[in-house]
Amino acid sequence: MDSSPFLTGQFLLAMPGIGDPRFDRAVIAICAHDPEGAIGVGVGATIAGLGLHDVLEQLEIAPGKAPDAPIHFGGPVETRRGFVLHSRDWSGEDTIDVAGKWSLSGTLDALRAIAAGTGPTQWLVALGYAGWSAGQLDGEMTRHGWLNVADDIGLLYDTPAGERWTRGFGVAGIDPRLLATESGHA
Repeated sequence: MDSSPFLTGQFLLAMPGIGDPRFDRAVIAICAHDPEGAIGVGVGATIAGLGLHDVLEQLEIAPGKAPDAPIHFGGPVETRRGFVLHSRDWSGEDTIDVAGKWSLSGTLDALRAIAAGTGPTQWLVALGYAGWSAGQLDGEMTRHGWLNVADDIGLLYDTPAGERWTRGFGVAGIDPRLLATESGHA
């Protein structure tokens, strides 16, 4: 996969007034971007009332040593499919490295390892993902709605989900309170 260096391993922040309520204040960790399209996992919002222990129970995995961490809204595509964004100190069956910054796993072995206390040292779990077809994200980046920022992994692991959007704009030197929610039309 010939990844685009300006997006893979970076974060997309939804601009105010993006026009799609599913992406209001969204923060998306871009995991792959190439000529065939892009995929990212939302990390800016959690799913109310759903914790890791609930998910593990549904999958018949004993929670073991895993904390009952919140589950993130990964995006509107395949909302029943789970993903684990995690530190690079663990690798499983389908783990992919994301630009040398973090890893992405989508199989049960990651959840089993987390429950057993043998998984990655840092992680978050999300349901669903955001996906773009060939050229779609590139077009959206030029027209409206998204700001990409290069932040460190502290955005994923050290910042609460509800604060990631504001932190991302701060990294870009922008106060999001000053952004307009609508643009003009000529």
